[in-house]
Amino acid sequence: MVDDNELRKLRDAAVPAPGESAKARAFEAAMRAYDQENISAVTQGSVGGLRLTERAQKLWSEIMQKKLIATPALSGLVALPIAGYATFHMLREQPPAFGDQEKITETLADKPATLKPLAAETDVKQAPADPAKDKKADADVDSREATQVLVAPTAPPKSESTIAGGTAQEDALGRGLFAEPAPPAPSGELALDGAAAPDRSRVARMPAAESKLMAPQATMADQMAPQEENRDRVQDFKTNPVHAALEDPVSTFSIDVDTASYSFVRGSLKQGYLPQADTVRVEEMINYFPYDWKGPDSASTPFNSTVSVMPTPWNNHTKLMHVAIKGFDIKPTEQPKANLVFLIDVSGSMDEPDKLPLLKSAFRLLVSKLKADDTISIVTYAGEAGTVLMPTKVAEKDKILNAIDNLQPGGSTAGEAGIKEAYKLAEQSFIKDGVNRVMLATDGDFNVGQTDDDDLKRLIESERKTGVFLSVFGFGRGNLNDEMMQTIAQNGNGTAAYIDTLAEAEKVLVEDASSTLFTIAKDVKIQVEFNPNKVSEYRLIGYETRALNREDFNNDRVDAGDIGSGHSVAAIYEITPKGSGGEQIDPLRYGQATVNNGGVANADEYAFVKIRYKLPNEDVSKLITTPVTSANEVQSFDQASTDQRFSVAVAAFGQKLRDEDATAKFGYDKIMEIATAARGADPFGYRSEFLSLVRLASALGGNR
Repeated sequence: MVDDNELRKLRDAAVPAPGESAKARAFEAAMRAYDQENISAVTQGSVGGLRLTERAQKLWSEIMQKKLIATPALSGLVALPIAGYATFHMLREQPPAFGDQEKITETLADKPATLKPLAAETDVKQAPADPAKDKKADADVDSREATQVLVAPTAPPKSESTIAGGTAQEDALGRGLFAEPAPPAPSGELALDGAAAPDRSRVARMPAAESKLMAPQATMADQMAPQEENRDRVQDFKTNPVHAALEDPVSTFSIDVDTASYSFVRGSLKQGYLPQADTVRVEEMINYFPYDWKGPDSASTPFNSTVSVMPTPWNNHTKLMHVAIKGFDIKPTEQPKANLVFLIDVSGSMDEPDKLPLLKSAFRLLVSKLKADDTISIVTYAGEAGTVLMPTKVAEKDKILNAIDNLQPGGSTAGEAGIKEAYKLAEQSFIKDGVNRVMLATDGDFNVGQTDDDDLKRLIESERKTGVFLSVFGFGRGNLNDEMMQTIAQNGNGTAAYIDTLAEAEKVLVEDASSTLFTIAKDVKIQVEFNPNKVSEYRLIGYETRALNREDFNNDRVDAGDIGSGHSVAAIYEITPKGSGGEQIDPLRYGQATVNNGGVANADEYAFVKIRYKLPNEDVSKLITTPVTSANEVQSFDQASTDQRFSVAVAAFGQKLRDEDATAKFGYDKIMEIATAARGADPFGYRSEFLSLVRLASALGGNR
């Protein structure tokens, strides 16, 4: 029993200042304990670490055993500072594991990062008790209980501040808690509401020695962590060159009404990076939007063409020749019956939110758009193909929706077998004079059966002769085979679209359902002959992957693009009028006599446009021709129609994203100015969204 008088004397006694050697030994002991726990050489496997409370106890015991503090009163005074110092370093190494750990992870990254294993917190075998430590047992217990309060709070801290003033993310990364860092927070127009950039000023001001101690060290696990592989496949192509009209006056290509490229570009920009150049097909970006071109007056003529010539916004020495095509819009009451086969990829890679779940929602929207006497079948493919739903009338909507809802992912991708099974069902339920179409929905490759694009092309070519067309819908990123989608859609007399959101699914399968499903003209080709007497040079903007040989135009065996009900399509040439001074190609020394001899027919025409097409159930093509003269010309760009100007803004944007020479000096601000002035009626907000994409591209790539 301690005498009260002795305690009062001890309380009133002056506390002696610790000696320099005692302070040095205390610091040395603390650092040695820290190094022992954090810089131990481990060559294989893993070592079970001590609990945080046990580390504090061990550090405190070593200090006390060395009798660094002789006075009990002094021991009590410095207990908390030393415990705090120990806690400081141990918390940097490993934080308390809270129940909201996963929630924090999702806040720091776009996708939940895979958590690295935390230091082992399982009980380890303790060494035999040291009798010398028994004398300090009571002090150790008191110290351990105090330390537990410091290092093991019952709830995660609410403050955003972290140890040493760094951000929570920096501290977690320094400890190796997350597999990879979250992308930097956007600023300016791209900043999220309420988002604030992390304050790194405290770290910047940290003394050099302390900064070195606090610097996060890259671990072997960080260096060896596998990076997610992007297996998206796109077709490489070179931008159309400038042609001299005197040497090469004829341009021939297939029409293209696909929209996959625009959705892919939009997805890239919204994820915070500029799209890869080869994912940008300018014609698909232009034709993504509905335009109010003048259409045909009756169904006997499937489409109407309008040609205009206007000044080029990005080049004072050239003009744009704008070819617009509008398909006849079939009224809902006149739409033919539809026989559709949903061919759905349910392989293991489809098990992501933007793949099979989105696909299910998309096809549910389509079912709601169809008429009661239309027919739907469902074929799935993974390790092998299988029929999920035999041909069923849409009147039995619940049965169809049930089949869609019950789809589950798993297995490899036997696409070839699925295609064959889908065509088989489509032919069994074939509707004469109706719409017979396979609708393939997938995220990527066919890795079982025929996997070569050329083999798939031949398979689709042989099947389309039955009158069954094929359209392709891509879902998800990271495994998308865009090149395959383009190949089989072009050769299946169908379209290719990329669906990245439910809003896009609604556009493609509900708002544009008529043009997506109901073909009014197939194998549509365009051929333009330029008059060298009026045009020195020309280049076609886009359509690089749709180029045809000159002789293909009159060959009805050569496949080309299709136009659906109400489809609007545009093709734009940049032409250099003769004598404008904008020529890029030197003239031929001996070529002028052929055009200046006074015998050239139709010398006042800019060009002659020919469009060849087939009706859906015919094999012989028909021809539409349009001479382009000064009567088709407007004197200023502002005199062009709203739709024409907006389509030119989209063409400029696509070229800008591809970093083409023509628009190198034409900034995003100019594109924004044209598109804003020509936004016009925008009932679904597509054009407003385009303006936001231009702003994103400008922020990501600079207003070059």
